[in-house]
Amino acid sequence: MQPNPTLDQLQILVAVADTGSFSAAGRKLNRAQSVISYGIANLEAQLGLKLFEREGTREPQLTEIGRAMLEDARRMVGVLQRIRSRVDSHHQGLEAELALALDAALPAPVLVRVLKAFEAQFPTVMLRLHIGTLGLIPDLVFNGQADLGFGGLLGEVDVHLVNIGFMSMVPAAAANHPLALLPKPVALEDVREHIQLVVSDQSERTKGRDYSVFAYRTWRLTDMRTKHVLMRAGLGWGGLPRWLIADDLASGRLVELDLEPFKEVKGPLYAMHRVDRSPKPAAAWLIDQFKSQLGCFNEFEPGLVPEEEPETVRRSAP
Repeated sequence: MQPNPTLDQLQILVAVADTGSFSAAGRKLNRAQSVISYGIANLEAQLGLKLFEREGTREPQLTEIGRAMLEDARRMVGVLQRIRSRVDSHHQGLEAELALALDAALPAPVLVRVLKAFEAQFPTVMLRLHIGTLGLIPDLVFNGQADLGFGGLLGEVDVHLVNIGFMSMVPAAAANHPLALLPKPVALEDVREHIQLVVSDQSERTKGRDYSVFAYRTWRLTDMRTKHVLMRAGLGWGGLPRWLIADDLASGRLVELDLEPFKEVKGPLYAMHRVDRSPKPAAAWLIDQFKSQLGCFNEFEPGLVPEEEPETVRRSAP
């Protein structure tokens, strides 16, 4: 069996290719030029391949097979660097993995910006995302299935809360829905006669309780995206986050309803973690980033700071 190339030899190969000469590679790796030459010669002998053309050129030039090998060597060296980085991060107390419970109502533009920044800041930390609604988020945190939760709340919770921003819930319906055609504001007796789409809590926290449910007939759903699709199709009315339906409202596909019993609700968003566990570095960074990004996110005019949250927060799941 032929001996395998060592990681040291592969690092030398990459260094010579990147710097263009044995002497420059030696300076980069803090090695003598003779050590670099010996390492390449040994690697070529082990592989039975000529990786560099040395004759008739001022500097060594990669052969065709050398260029192909270089790509493999870069991948191997990259893996080594990630291993070293992961070990260093562990010694510094950085998490190897973070499990997040994310409310589907969390503004998607903010989520994308935060996660892009997270990937750049913590390349060694793996993420596991649980997407849910309402009481499922604190449940996952309390049960230890998620290290952090981000979302709104209904009812009492037994996790530590950090206020990170707000979100607006808006009553809406398709433009041709009967409620959209009635004189405004629409009276409670009219609201009750039309199917209301309601996202039900999948946890036990609000079992048997309804929030901002007014219609005699309701369709119960477990996710907000399906509710959005059905509302656009004219199959009922309900409340949805303003950020989610902003394009629909602008195009006229959905209209904001002016209802006597149900107006726009601005509710707080929270970061959540267990009371017996303090966030580690990556988790603490995420909390700060969500708070910062939500502070700069405005559903009406992006970039403006949202108005101050009222002292009394209305909680609802329309």
